[in-house]
Amino acid sequence: MVKSQSAKKAPTASTLTKSGARRRIEQLRRGIEHHSFHYYVLDSPEISDGEYDRLVRELRALEERFPDLVTPDSPTQRVGAAPSDAFATVRHRQPMLSLANAFDEEELLVWARRVQTALGEQRVEYVCELKIDGAAVSLTYEHGTFTRGATRGDGFEGEDVTANLKTIKSLPLRLRVNRPQALLEARGEAYLPVSVFETINRERAAATEPSFANPRNAAAGSLRQLDPKVTAARPLDLFIYGVGAADGIDVRTHHETLTWLKAAGFRVNPHTARCRSLDEVMVYVREWTRRRTDLPYDTDGVVIKVDSLAQQAELGATSQAPRWAIAFKFPAEQAITRVNDIRVYEPVRVSGVTVTSATLHNEDEIRRKDVRIGDWVIVQRAGEVIPEVVRVVTERRTGHESMFSMPTTCPSCGSTTYRPEGEAVARCTNLACPAQVLGRLIHFCSRDAMNVDWVGPKLLAQLLQRTLIADPADLYALRQEQLADLERMGDRSARNVVDSIAASKRTTLARFLYALGIRHVGAHVAEVLAAPAGTLDRLLQASFEDVRDVPGIGPTIAESVTQFFRQPENRRLIDRLRTAGVRPVAPAPIVSTGPLAGKQIVFTGTLSNFSRSRAEALAKEHGAVVSNSVSKKTDLLVAGVDPGSKLLRARKLGVRVLTEREFAKMVGTRAG
Repeated sequence: MVKSQSAKKAPTASTLTKSGARRRIEQLRRGIEHHSFHYYVLDSPEISDGEYDRLVRELRALEERFPDLVTPDSPTQRVGAAPSDAFATVRHRQPMLSLANAFDEEELLVWARRVQTALGEQRVEYVCELKIDGAAVSLTYEHGTFTRGATRGDGFEGEDVTANLKTIKSLPLRLRVNRPQALLEARGEAYLPVSVFETINRERAAATEPSFANPRNAAAGSLRQLDPKVTAARPLDLFIYGVGAADGIDVRTHHETLTWLKAAGFRVNPHTARCRSLDEVMVYVREWTRRRTDLPYDTDGVVIKVDSLAQQAELGATSQAPRWAIAFKFPAEQAITRVNDIRVYEPVRVSGVTVTSATLHNEDEIRRKDVRIGDWVIVQRAGEVIPEVVRVVTERRTGHESMFSMPTTCPSCGSTTYRPEGEAVARCTNLACPAQVLGRLIHFCSRDAMNVDWVGPKLLAQLLQRTLIADPADLYALRQEQLADLERMGDRSARNVVDSIAASKRTTLARFLYALGIRHVGAHVAEVLAAPAGTLDRLLQASFEDVRDVPGIGPTIAESVTQFFRQPENRRLIDRLRTAGVRPVAPAPIVSTGPLAGKQIVFTGTLSNFSRSRAEALAKEHGAVVSNSVSKKTDLLVAGVDPGSKLLRARKLGVRVLTEREFAKMVGTRAG
């Protein structure tokens, strides 16, 4: 074992002066980061675990004695930040675009031919990387120090999860470079090793808590914990695969970028390979399609990137994905199992996960595949997540299998099921259906709906289990003394719950409509419906034609809304909510003057100076109706970078096209 300078006997925290403590703290920090890098990144520890722990204890003791010497990049700050009430929004300096997919070798070849055609006679080389199945993150370093970490979010804005990312031991808090860049955005994938995932699920099962569906979901959930100590208890790891915004990195290829990142202290996947031809790419893809289950972490494909950064710039990107990269998705693994019922399968392992059910609520699919109760079927995990039935093994039929008929009434509540014309799925539309009530309650209380603070999924599950509630209206009858006896609930918390429920009684009509969980009615559509209706009564009395003719609303949404309000169970629940004091108020008056008043507007492409949500909000504030698709009803299209097919359709229909600057002038805001 190699002895390090930082491991030598040093003065104790109680005997050091402040200047001496400052020098010793800096020495300890550098030593601990050095050993963390060798242990977690290089997998070659230089000191024992006990010696490492002793260094951390000494550093923590010095920082406790001199708290003004604590800095955000100290190793002691990886765990221990106070729980956060919410995540701040972080705007990525460069968008974190998604990747186009290739699901077979032919689609991969089509992409490669498209790249070669665009680059002409230039020689194209590639880098192949394993596509880690985790959660994408962006890490910001300023002058070599880690200052902020964020989730991918919508690609343009993510959530600030800095404190949680600091719990990842392989994440460097300082870069190992002599002259740190003023700014660096490193892009990577946080993931949960399979062994850790299985341990966590065993512990959750022992505690009668629901298991995580897969390591990807567990990793994403761990990153979004409000308390970093919870994240620390689920040891995540990290692979870095690229750079966003950066100052002064002298590289010409993606391969050189990865080499630089590794030298700077980041953990780069060791199975990344430079391929000088498409044939070498195919060899890599085929090898890892065969070997993917040999890895200690989940991977769902291979990412192929053009190596030259100059060629990447020449190829550019669409509004969703770079043209110089593609994800080859591994084919789904399959297994044979028996159908015990249309709803339940005998457990079977597929891609390392026990599949107990697959989606077959689509009656047309059941008929097309001729699935019968008692059949042996081949199941697979499509995209490594969603279980599906591929086909029936008809040669194993015995004649004792039985046909399945979709019920005309809900088996849980007895309400009539409804199957819209042209759709394959029949649904229960009873808002108080017991089989759906927990999910509906969680949605009802969520931030964009009724925004009931202090009422989350765990509390709602307890309330249902104790039969204290059965539907959303029951929330408003809860009393403080009923809540005080619940698990982890004292008088003060019970008071907060009751107060937050009472506060939600006064809400907007749009929030109330969204909270009801009407199919096809998201937060945006709810606002579109609420504006012309003005009151809940007017909307309850609206005909199909009335709803359909609202700008931005089509026949599918109109049918869903009117069908929902025709259900007697839903009308009774709305009446009970109103009796309990829920009073949805009319939306603010629509601006009736100005260049956007009454116009239907569509946004497309990447905007440089607004987030999409901010641009849409500004348009609504100035009286416009925002739509997601271009039609004959569209008045204006705001086109950003890489506008795509919406711009072509707008020009074909004669729709007026605005630049981002022209739109900003209309709403009285500067752009650029």
